[in-house]
Amino acid sequence: MMRALSALLFAAGLAAGPQIARAAEFVYSERTNQEIARRFDIPVFFTLPATAWLPLPKTINTTDRLIEFRYPKFKDNAARVGLRIVATNRVGFSKRITQSGLIQTGDILLSFRPEWGGAGTYPNIQMGVSHAGMAYLAPNGIIRHIDNPMDDETLGRGDFLSEHYRTLKFMHVIRPRGLTEAQRENLAAWAQRLASGTRRIYPRQVAFNNDYNEPKYQPGKSLDFVKFLGQAALGQTADGGKPLGMFCAEFVWSLLALRGCDPDAGRVFQGGRIPSCIKPALTPLRATGNFIVSRSRFTKAGLADGPLLVIDALRLPNAERGALLDSVFTEDSTRAARMSEGHHQVAKEMQPKFEPLEKYYKDVEQGGFSRIEAYFISRGFRKSMPDNYSPTSYLINTLLPPNNSSRTMDYVATIMFE
Repeated sequence: MMRALSALLFAAGLAAGPQIARAAEFVYSERTNQEIARRFDIPVFFTLPATAWLPLPKTINTTDRLIEFRYPKFKDNAARVGLRIVATNRVGFSKRITQSGLIQTGDILLSFRPEWGGAGTYPNIQMGVSHAGMAYLAPNGIIRHIDNPMDDETLGRGDFLSEHYRTLKFMHVIRPRGLTEAQRENLAAWAQRLASGTRRIYPRQVAFNNDYNEPKYQPGKSLDFVKFLGQAALGQTADGGKPLGMFCAEFVWSLLALRGCDPDAGRVFQGGRIPSCIKPALTPLRATGNFIVSRSRFTKAGLADGPLLVIDALRLPNAERGALLDSVFTEDSTRAARMSEGHHQVAKEMQPKFEPLEKYYKDVEQGGFSRIEAYFISRGFRKSMPDNYSPTSYLINTLLPPNNSSRTMDYVATIMFE
């Protein structure tokens, strides 16, 4: 009944939409491009090549400004590095973004912080991404978000008005490929159950894990933590045991793994077996990938490969490429001071682990015998970091070629609150 009502309300909203919206598309303007460039002030590896972008309709019903931003220095480069910008106001945002279709159920919402650009190795490798949430269509026919921590500061009422989202200026939208209508309905139902049960679930059954280097996922092991999340949403868990600690991107990863499970058939979550409907939407990334080395359809990207893949897509002369690679590992203390205390502390803690990465970046790009050394550096780096799904991993996946067998995500747009 709830799903039928949601569908009816959503259809009604679309029918009424054209009275207040207008047909629009993402367009490039030199004057606007300069305005956005000044506002962002980001390194090129905080943008994405056009191969990462999801094809969109030519006409989109919205009153928001739709801007194609091209990175000024490389605006004529064949890679077309840049971002799609949805310039919007917070008032009425949920209704407009629902009507436009630019955010849909299952979309991953990445908190993007341009001010991190140039603040040091860690924020550069993260491409300015600090948090991941997931969008879903609520029973009232309006897009909402679900996040962990499921507290007032981050999740709130899921209406983009919590402190986290109210103070956020930029947000990337990433869309998993191939979601069926049934899977979207499942995800919306799971999200709604979690949202309506937050006071019961959080933090007694599902808590927040602030250690992003300790994922629950282990290669070859069962996805029992995903099952537990489903049980918590279904009210099949009891207080008193140790809560399941999940960081934000892990929560999203687990929720997407439930897309094939109908919560109305919750009996499959009882008993000792892992439901067969649980399937990852994204294979967790190793610390470094192998795309640059072989470039086949079956190669993979790594957690630390984001800036490297963007710079590689530009196909620049050696000297210019080398300067950009150097900039990934350069810290601007003024920019570093703009980071929150928590993120700045994480950056300090992660710095020693990233030290070998600079040589890996340069060796793997140079080719020849240098790649042999890069291979051994990569192996050591992988041993120090577990396979993982950081918030940035969803963005990094879009940097693989469109026909790559591991590519399961597309970039939709970047929301810019004015």
